[in-house]
Amino acid sequence: MTASEIRELLKWLTTDVISFGGGMPDPSTFPVEDIAKITAYVLETYPHAALQYSPTDGVPELRRELAKFVDTYAGIKAKPENVFITVGSQEALEIIGRLFIDPGDVVITENPTYIAALQSWRVYQPRLVGIPMDSQGMIVEKLEEAVKRLKAEGARIKYVYTIPTAQNPSGLTMSQDRRKHLLEVAERYDLLIVEDDPYSYFLFEPIQVTPLKALDRSDRVIYLSTASKIFAPGFRLGWVIANEELVSWFNLAKQALNINTTTFVQYIFMEGLRRNVVLNNLPRVRELYRKKRDAMLAALETHMPPGVSWTKPSGGMFIWATVPPHIDTRELLKVAITKYRVAFVPGHGFSVDQSLRNAMRLNFTYPTFEQIEEGIRRLSMAIKGA
Repeated sequence: MTASEIRELLKWLTTDVISFGGGMPDPSTFPVEDIAKITAYVLETYPHAALQYSPTDGVPELRRELAKFVDTYAGIKAKPENVFITVGSQEALEIIGRLFIDPGDVVITENPTYIAALQSWRVYQPRLVGIPMDSQGMIVEKLEEAVKRLKAEGARIKYVYTIPTAQNPSGLTMSQDRRKHLLEVAERYDLLIVEDDPYSYFLFEPIQVTPLKALDRSDRVIYLSTASKIFAPGFRLGWVIANEELVSWFNLAKQALNINTTTFVQYIFMEGLRRNVVLNNLPRVRELYRKKRDAMLAALETHMPPGVSWTKPSGGMFIWATVPPHIDTRELLKVAITKYRVAFVPGHGFSVDQSLRNAMRLNFTYPTFEQIEEGIRRLSMAIKGA
């Protein structure tokens, strides 16, 4: 087990350090008044049920509401029996590792990819294989080449993990054609796909993309999403959509982890969905994050020295920046925090082989507009001095 570099950075939030570290929502987006009303309503209407243990797979009424929500929002057809409630999507990632990975099994991911997924799965000792990306997301031709090679070696490929929309850490979105190609490859080689989808709610460009799960015709996509970015991260509530056999295995694995996701929180989110709190709030949040992304891109353009490049994210919460090869961003972070009072997440932890030494992830949703401008100015000074 290793420490989460992102979680370690959160301790700097209470100081004068400007943090571009964690993937934290802007607190002004939390529907506080709605949550207060809903909380009172839940205690008045469902006091005994909401304060009691609940089924391991989730409160049945919430599973029904989520089946409706994913159909309305994402075009994903699911029955309540296909929905499984978790403690954030992070627990779903942990359960996937617990269920699927034996030492030496192959897990294929985009490279770079979500640092906490890699952190969860490395405990189970898989062979991690990274697939490069370009502006259209994972290069599926490279994926197919890797699958052919691995199959020829006799490797056990357990699944392909992807964040196809507003990817973490790059902010890039997989094109519709590549999504179809990815599913074709999965069909051809009988692969499972784990689709992690926390960020599709925040697309800033007029891109028409469909979740892989909505295109899935053979139940080979395990879909993950979360209420953390669209309702409140403090509730720690996520969900899985998968075939009923897989849901039964998730149920078995979770029983030994924590029995059930917090019942009270499930009832609050259930009422939030019924009242369309999420759908009504999303346009405002999306516009705010678009402006913050644009502010960070403008600040990077203004302040960064030659040799620094960055992605232009189509949505989500992050920009992926690359500095000159002689700079190790882990060493840079120490100087940036202590001398310049600005923080970011070094890039090496996002890479499958931890070889990305000169990259960093920058979050633009949590800091204020003023902090974005000043923080990027400070960061550029740290880079110039490296």
